[in-house]
Amino acid sequence: MKSETGFDPALYDRFPTQGERPKEELEELERIWCAPKGWQLLAAVNNNYVGTFYVGTAFLFFVLAGILALVMRVQLALPLQGILPQETYNQFFTMHGTVMMFLFAVPMMEALGVLLLPQMLAARDLPFPRLSAYAFWAYFVGGLCFFASIFFGLAPNGGWFMYPPLTGMAYSPGINADFWLLGIGFIEISAIAGAIEIIVGVLRTRAPGMTLDKMPIYAWAMLVFAAMIVIGFPSIILGTLLLELERAFNWPFFDPTRGGDALLWQHLFWFFGHPEVYIIFLPASGLVSMMVPTLARAKLVGQNLIVMAFLATGFISFGVWSHHMFTTGMPRLSIGFFSAASMAVSVPAGIQVFSWISTFAVGKPSFNTPTLFALGGLITFVIGGLTGVMVAMVPFDWQAHDSYFIVAHLHYVLIGGMVFPLFAALYYWTPMMSRRALSERLGKWVFWLMFVGMQVTFWPMHILGLMGMPRRVYTYLPGRDWDTINFISTVGAFTIGIGVLLFVIDLARNFRFTPDDDAGNVYGGGTLEWLPTGLYSTRSIPVVKSREPLWDDPDLAKNVEEGRYFLPNSATGLRETIVTSPLRAEPQYLQIMPGPSVWPLLAAIFTAGFFIIMTIQAYKFSFACGILAIVCVLRWLWDTDRLVKEETVDVGAGIRLPTYRTGPSSHGWWATMVLLTVVFMIFVMAMFSFVYLYGVQPRFWVPGADKLSLLAILPAYAAAAGLALFSRYMLAREKTQHWTPGVLFVLAACALVAANGIDFWSWLRSGLMPTASGQGATVYGLLSLEGILVFIVVLMAGYISARNGRALIVRPRNNSLDLCVLFTVYAAGQGAVTAVLTRLFPWT
Repeated sequence: MKSETGFDPALYDRFPTQGERPKEELEELERIWCAPKGWQLLAAVNNNYVGTFYVGTAFLFFVLAGILALVMRVQLALPLQGILPQETYNQFFTMHGTVMMFLFAVPMMEALGVLLLPQMLAARDLPFPRLSAYAFWAYFVGGLCFFASIFFGLAPNGGWFMYPPLTGMAYSPGINADFWLLGIGFIEISAIAGAIEIIVGVLRTRAPGMTLDKMPIYAWAMLVFAAMIVIGFPSIILGTLLLELERAFNWPFFDPTRGGDALLWQHLFWFFGHPEVYIIFLPASGLVSMMVPTLARAKLVGQNLIVMAFLATGFISFGVWSHHMFTTGMPRLSIGFFSAASMAVSVPAGIQVFSWISTFAVGKPSFNTPTLFALGGLITFVIGGLTGVMVAMVPFDWQAHDSYFIVAHLHYVLIGGMVFPLFAALYYWTPMMSRRALSERLGKWVFWLMFVGMQVTFWPMHILGLMGMPRRVYTYLPGRDWDTINFISTVGAFTIGIGVLLFVIDLARNFRFTPDDDAGNVYGGGTLEWLPTGLYSTRSIPVVKSREPLWDDPDLAKNVEEGRYFLPNSATGLRETIVTSPLRAEPQYLQIMPGPSVWPLLAAIFTAGFFIIMTIQAYKFSFACGILAIVCVLRWLWDTDRLVKEETVDVGAGIRLPTYRTGPSSHGWWATMVLLTVVFMIFVMAMFSFVYLYGVQPRFWVPGADKLSLLAILPAYAAAAGLALFSRYMLAREKTQHWTPGVLFVLAACALVAANGIDFWSWLRSGLMPTASGQGATVYGLLSLEGILVFIVVLMAGYISARNGRALIVRPRNNSLDLCVLFTVYAAGQGAVTAVLTRLFPWT
């Protein structure tokens, strides 16, 4: 088989024949990857610590949101209850949905990825450990500040979906809605950062020999999950930005009286919101697919089909967003398309369900706690899937859309598809990081309380919906036969709460985090996370030859622990991992990894401060936090493009790898491409908004800026891209440090500023203001998006100049310049498209 990178796979035969390594090498690894103590925990970037903090925080938000749900159920247990006033109930309702969806579900899935993926891939860590730390701390600090708003009566009250015009200034004049719009900004940043980490980690840090067909199925699920975040989250990022601009500056994106349209928000929100369900479900499905073979003592039936189902789900889910808009008066052709897509997306889910059933059927399952939660989730999810097919039928949806039937359906899908698998995973993988496993006896009590409570709570809600009880109401009148069913649902909710409380007690009694002395492979799993590990992950990185290497090679764990494979020591005296090729996982180079740092923590605190303080309109303090966040990010990045003396090093058995790579083979290039995909998707959704508003409100469209201004704008953007590329070319020609590349990049940034400035000036000169109409709002919105990119390039120019002045931009170690050039060329291209689109559309 032809090599992907020029690496000779025959070199794998040298392992594990090399002898046992000296004890001093292990001591050196333990010193380099030593455990933080005391306040050093705040600077930890190792995935074992960050992942554990991440999971714990996400579970905390699950408990907090659950408490809000219990209070709401008490309010609805009987008619005309006065437990919560209407305004307070609206805040509880909004915070429950927002916290569960934004602060629990997606962060929990990313947290488990940070914790489990390096072990499953036998990597020392994910490729950007400081990015993981920043993502966690931004989420932790910002999330707690956001939740605290409920104690001051400032929590958002427009529902977790925040539909205009209800959330516009006319109907929500306070800052409650701003807390939602700006408060989840840090969540969006955290989610994107986590997605970048996961995509690059899965594709570039797998153990040698772990080709795509040998990759753990959970890694496949997380890869699709992260890709869906990259495609879907930009839509909600743009939507929150536009709605906040409307509220703060009166730009009428969603005001139909001035050329906006309230349904634009629903299109932007649900383009994110419906794939969000599968963004949550796919990682949980990956967890189940990893556990089922172990619990059933059998190979997973149809593993390749499940991978195909993951890919199909990720693709089809983006064609289902208007499933939530059947009652908005869309054209019948559109309704028919989205109805068909809504039913089609159930096919990949069915493939996964039947695979799990078949694996249990051919195996010999033991009914321990993880098995019970996996089966309970399967039953619950199937019920939710069947009601999902029902609401995909347009006539039925017209009747049930705003009823409690939808509440029941949503919770069956989310609890069966994510919460029960999560609890199964917590019981299954806790022995990997805790000195003691969780209690089987208590675990079964937890399961039955949660499972029975789930059915008692939400099954009656189907009946309530069919009886006509609307959702999103804080009380109801007596005499409608709703009170008994609501009381039963409330009893069921408290039953779930008791089950969760027992789980917390179990955690308090048994969970003792330890990186070295864990409970071990309690359930007999066959994948790499069950190798003996320390904070450095495995002692040596094995060659992978199958999907369940521990089952297929009984001596693997012993050989890994004795250092008989790749990287049994620290080749450079620093933290390292091996970067492999994306398809065949052939070793390419040794990545030098950054160590503990307080800068990600400080950057996260100031990032959260920027968004939260802006909510209360203390703009000076907010912008000061923004500047400090930028300074902290630049300071942490300063250490990441590391220079080491050794150009190549021995990574075991005499195999030598380079310590630095540039261009498409570097992990930094891959991360930048993922980031640019996020930026591009924001731009695509902004262009959609511009064209959509013209389609629904053409009478508000007026002639725009002078088309002749393109003769100045387009050459300026072309000059910016050309100068940036030329700076890279000049560096390639110089063998030593030289000022020319830095000067050329600064000139490229100046050209970019000039092009964006001319574009703004020409529109101001035309007389069209952003407050005038939907056209003006979207035009200036597009220009502002480009302005943000220009601002980032200016920061990059200063950063590159500083590194150039310190002789850190030299051939061939030039990733900093490479990636900044890549970003600048993209910014120039987006600016050119913006200038052309806004002036020439509509084409007639």
